[in-house]
Amino acid sequence: MFALRSLRLFSRRIPSQFTLQTPRLIHTGLPADINRRLYDVVQRMQEPPKKPAPPPKKRKQQLRDEKRQGFDEVLQADIDALIRKHKPATEVEVEVEYLSPPEPTLPEPFTEIEVQIAEISSTGDGLALSEDKSHVYVVPFSVPGDKVLVKVVRHFPSLHYSITDFIKAVESGSQRNDAGIGCQYFGKCSGCQLQMMSYEDQLAHKKRIVEKAYANFSGLIPELIPAIGDTFPSPLQYGYRTKLTPHFAAPPGSGRRRHKGASAPRHTEVPPIGFTYKNRRTDLDIEDCPLGTDIVRQGLKSERARVAERISTYTQGATLLLRESTSRTPKHETDREKSEWPRTDDLNHVNDYSADLIRTETDAYTEEKRCVTNPNATTVEYVDDYVFTNKAGAFFQNNNSILTGFTDYIRQHALAPPSSSSSTNTADEPQPHNPIKYLLDAYSGSGLFTITLSPLFKSSLGVDVAGDSILSARQNARANHLPNTGFAAADAAVLFKDVPYPADQTLLVIDPPRKGCSDDFLRQLLAYGPRRVVYVSCNVHTQARDVGVMVQGSAQQKIRYEIESIRGFDFFPQTGHVEGVAVLNRVPIPEGSV
Repeated sequence: MFALRSLRLFSRRIPSQFTLQTPRLIHTGLPADINRRLYDVVQRMQEPPKKPAPPPKKRKQQLRDEKRQGFDEVLQADIDALIRKHKPATEVEVEVEYLSPPEPTLPEPFTEIEVQIAEISSTGDGLALSEDKSHVYVVPFSVPGDKVLVKVVRHFPSLHYSITDFIKAVESGSQRNDAGIGCQYFGKCSGCQLQMMSYEDQLAHKKRIVEKAYANFSGLIPELIPAIGDTFPSPLQYGYRTKLTPHFAAPPGSGRRRHKGASAPRHTEVPPIGFTYKNRRTDLDIEDCPLGTDIVRQGLKSERARVAERISTYTQGATLLLRESTSRTPKHETDREKSEWPRTDDLNHVNDYSADLIRTETDAYTEEKRCVTNPNATTVEYVDDYVFTNKAGAFFQNNNSILTGFTDYIRQHALAPPSSSSSTNTADEPQPHNPIKYLLDAYSGSGLFTITLSPLFKSSLGVDVAGDSILSARQNARANHLPNTGFAAADAAVLFKDVPYPADQTLLVIDPPRKGCSDDFLRQLLAYGPRRVVYVSCNVHTQARDVGVMVQGSAQQKIRYEIESIRGFDFFPQTGHVEGVAVLNRVPIPEGSV
């Protein structure tokens, strides 16, 4: 059996102001037993957790097991695979503990060399082999076939790779398309990795990222992994980001000590305001980011000017927030009467915004976009006919242009098709006449999935550990007129301790943070056994690991999951990032197979 890895479990006591107003959650039209169980579950979720016992001292191996599939681990998997692929077939691999392979002769740091790019890693960096094929140079901003002049930055001999800076392409590979580069800072800024590729090649590359994630991190044999779907494209490849967070370091001279009673030293030099310089620990000054929406780009200029004007008041560095917020004012009285949504300027103070405003007119409404700069201010966003409020500093998907297609895809895959029932189903398995009626949304945030999927279900419940997000989610449910949609502030794992819905009739949607699901969450998921699961992830590598656990299943519960489909979504064009959606169905484990 594929062993569950030891993961850290996040927990947090929910402040009293975030507790659920239970009467709002009790749905009309539901069976009395489900109504009662739903009430009891939510009540228990609000009880303060017992103080946990101090954790046992962890062994070194345990700490290593808790390491997440982060940037370095993903990069290392690609490096090892490339070296193995070019290892001579006659070479015999024998592990001898007291012998170490001779280290290759590597160029001195900061020397310039020419290398040939063999492939692009899942991190978006080009990989080039050394002459003896035993070492890899990691080269940003490059494509397969490029002959590149690079500067060596640092070596990691034991890991068989070196980090380099891209200087220029001496010869261009077939995938290089410098005409498509849309930013003057590309090649220096660490924000984008793929602007030198056509969008079609970017989508194909991101499909390979998902394929490699499941091959390297799921622990599954290829026969259990369906063909990965083509990457779902973003309608906008530039101008799509509704949120940017540029930052700057402490201004020069701001950290000088001063005698008691002395006035603060004045510093007038403005530090670089922008994003991290590639392969550096310094910031790159960014005057404009073409990935941002128009109002966010205007807000960046305004915030840069504001910081420069007030730079003498800063004693340390800061991260700026630039978040798009949209208000719509109906032009017709009937629409205005139906709308319960306040205008953006009713929700916030003027100091929450930059002074920028973009106004557009349609036949139905006047739309105004502003750039919010206060993380505690309220932002408004529209997804199709749904409206969402959220704190500006809280999480919400940052590419509005793809959300219509994204939520529509989730909606289309929420319910099992009639032909999904199998002749191998037991009496405990779902039957065609027993349709899915209920939605559980773990890690629900401000309710994107709970709300956009709610019309498909008799009752929906979203759970999130962030109390602020749950307050926003409840407001969003009311604004979108969804009385059968409820939310509770609690750790997602608490949801499975006493689920209010029958598993045979329940869809579970999970959208965890980058670290993925905890061991405890996965154990409880398998114990509950919802009929269908839609796993959305911003990290396809931890998603692959978790899906592998679900496919392996629980011998105790005698169930496991089969993967119906896997597909990547390009929320962040020009970058190496891809989101993943995996759809799974519960199946029994045949007797005698474990």
